[in-house]
Amino acid sequence: MLNITDLKEELTLTPILRLGFRPLFLFGSLFAFLAMLIWLLTLSGQLSFSPVNGVFWWHSHEMLFGFVPAIIASFLLTAVQTWTNIPSIKGNKLLFLSLIWLLPRTLLAFNPDINLLFTMTADLAFLPLTALLLAVPLIKIRQYRNLVFVPVLLLMTTANVLTYLPQFDFSASLATQGFHGMVLLVTFLVAFLGGRVIPMFTANGTSTAKVSPLKWLEILALLSIVILFGLIISGLTHNQWLLAILCFSSALLNLIRQLRWRPWVTLKVPLVWSLHFAMIFAPIGLLLMGIHFIFGSISLSTALHSLTVGLIGGMISAMTARVSLGHTGRKLKVGHIMQLAFMAIILSALTRSLLVALWPQYSLQFWLVSAVLWCITFGSFVALYLPILSAPRIDGRPG
Repeated sequence: MLNITDLKEELTLTPILRLGFRPLFLFGSLFAFLAMLIWLLTLSGQLSFSPVNGVFWWHSHEMLFGFVPAIIASFLLTAVQTWTNIPSIKGNKLLFLSLIWLLPRTLLAFNPDINLLFTMTADLAFLPLTALLLAVPLIKIRQYRNLVFVPVLLLMTTANVLTYLPQFDFSASLATQGFHGMVLLVTFLVAFLGGRVIPMFTANGTSTAKVSPLKWLEILALLSIVILFGLIISGLTHNQWLLAILCFSSALLNLIRQLRWRPWVTLKVPLVWSLHFAMIFAPIGLLLMGIHFIFGSISLSTALHSLTVGLIGGMISAMTARVSLGHTGRKLKVGHIMQLAFMAIILSALTRSLLVALWPQYSLQFWLVSAVLWCITFGSFVALYLPILSAPRIDGRPG
């Protein structure tokens, strides 16, 4: 247990700086709302926007390497305190980390007359620093099992490096490899964490028995994503049939894995069914990727948006809502607005992927609708959770 001196120290801190999830959930979700709103207004011709490297690069980069890392870092730096019973960063150190995340977001959006190398360096600093802050307490108590997240964070940094290299006269394809590789790396991370928590949350939320994992299925389902990530980030995408078979196999393995978690028993528990509905976009996205590689009738971007909007966006909206309630001493229950927000992100993903795949002639219209639904989800989270994340725990405990 955290001792009484921790509580005395925390009373001197502003509540939003008492644990990693507080500022980074809030600022990350606010950024997800604002960045998508800017994208929406730019696509619809209502806004003239000239970020670093152009609006299409900026949209892809800032969703994957701005928004997503903020949430991943906040989740891991909150979880490590639970895993190790060692207090995680807070106060000025947490503020410093948050500002390191915010600086490149500002530079990339406003495009001041600053050398791109400086902006890139500032951007690349966040994930390695997060990895260090995560690794120190884990190594201190020799909890090596959870060190798996450290190389994942460093691989994300590598993918981010690739997105900048074309600006320094390297091949333009490297940026694509970085973006697509990051999507699959986060897909692996979500699938890995989902396997850890969703069966437990399902059992607790529905008062049913917890489903035990099948080791062979866990390994194959996750390994298939890792192999696909390796092929795509390294640019080894010439054998379309191999990629398609791998995508179809991965989709099937992940579908079987998720069906074993019994999503149908959770339909009356929003904080649990939202997790299951997000996870189902993993096999959907992998299936669409396989169709792309064989037939080319679906763009790879359309397929990947099943993963970025449905799996990643859906899982983030569900987990930020849950963690914010649990770590502020509140009941794990959401109201009607947040339930609608969970539904909005599902509809956003379906619109951006399946509807675009079926009726590509209306792609722009579907993009706009999807962006509006995304904004509803993350705008709702910010409005509802600002008072929660900026206030002390209601039970008086640290955190």
